[in-house]
Amino acid sequence: MKLYDYYRSTACYRVRIALNLKQIRYEKIEIHLINQGGEQHHPDYLKLNPQGLVPTLDENGHIIGQSLAIIEYLDELHPTPPLLPKTLLARAHVRQLALLLACDVHPLNNLRTTNRLRSQFEANDEQVQDWYFHWLKLGFDAFETQLRALPHKGPVCYGDEVTLADICLVPQVFNAHRFGFAMDDYPLINEINAHCLTLAQFIDAKPSVDQQASL
Repeated sequence: MKLYDYYRSTACYRVRIALNLKQIRYEKIEIHLINQGGEQHHPDYLKLNPQGLVPTLDENGHIIGQSLAIIEYLDELHPTPPLLPKTLLARAHVRQLALLLACDVHPLNNLRTTNRLRSQFEANDEQVQDWYFHWLKLGFDAFETQLRALPHKGPVCYGDEVTLADICLVPQVFNAHRFGFAMDDYPLINEINAHCLTLAQFIDAKPSVDQQASL
């Protein structure tokens, strides 16, 4: 199994966590999103992933893009430990939390979006940061509120076991800290993030300890 990865990508970070939780061995192939104009734009990589995005998973020649599609594939391929709850309603709630971040926050704040703000609209660093913080605040406000309404039994997003929601939350919080976003208003998010970062599977997936972090 091969993972085409960028150490600082939020989406790749999710997949690395999932692979660690499943204890799946894999080969990591670095696709640097900045060097050489962005290696994701190279023709050879575009043959694998026509979107020119990371991550991409290669499972014996079967190519899968999109982090959540990859994670759900891994969850079905290796059911233990499960990343989604058993009941229909619980799975919907976990996906609701995960998709809030993966679909409504992350795409508005990722590298290609902020680059476009600069190139097309001549946004300066302060304006880009305002944009970034605006969408983070909307997302985290909603996420924290939803956590309070859902079965939150332990220091994880749903129930008492790590799920897809935690896998999506921790990378988003990492980026919030990286860009200096204040997290004081989110006690539940902070509690969950702190707990997850005591787990080896999350620690080993962090960009700061990733073997390519020096690039």
